[in-house]
Amino acid sequence: MSDNLLFTLWGIGGYLLGSIPFGLVLCYLAGYGDIRKIGSGNIGATNVLRTGNKWLALLTVILDASKAGLAAWLAFKLVKPHPIMILGIATYTNVVAELLAGALAIIGHNFPIWLKFKGGKGVASAFGFILVTKPLIALSLLLIWIVTASIFKYSSLAAIVAALSLPLVTFFYAEPIYTIVYSVLVVLVLVRHHANIKRLVKGEESKIHFKKQEK
Repeated sequence: MSDNLLFTLWGIGGYLLGSIPFGLVLCYLAGYGDIRKIGSGNIGATNVLRTGNKWLALLTVILDASKAGLAAWLAFKLVKPHPIMILGIATYTNVVAELLAGALAIIGHNFPIWLKFKGGKGVASAFGFILVTKPLIALSLLLIWIVTASIFKYSSLAAIVAALSLPLVTFFYAEPIYTIVYSVLVVLVLVRHHANIKRLVKGEESKIHFKKQEK
């Protein structure tokens, strides 16, 4: 099998895995109905939290994060490594497969084929992907998210600040190919948060809370 076909198959597999809408499925199973009709209408954990069910939101975070992480881990372990040049960068086939599978899983979460390409914002999925590929960088981002969220009480702002920190942190602590892929993910996260950015500027963004909304 050629490298190009191998990478294509792992990319498709990652996308399909990432397309599983856990937040939507869990809310239906828990009796909350369509999560897309609650709060921001997003299928991610932050919107699931707006149901008031912290455990359901936590489970959504874990499952969403696991999608891209699992895709990347499987690719890295199952693809036989041999040297390859990508964009003038020397790396290995299993690293390329790992990055493609994980990145496409995040895209699948953001644009799931099952929901007419209307999905989440990919923060949890991106974190899971980075946690598997570069654990120390992921933990650094988590710390940044926690500090920002604790101070300002905005989940979206915390995600944006953490995302903007990623390329700089990766530049110093990882190989160039990771910096390139992670930087693309940062752009995706910022694009997916464009509405949040507008609301933050206007002072209209919802803060993190744990009160159950009335039905």
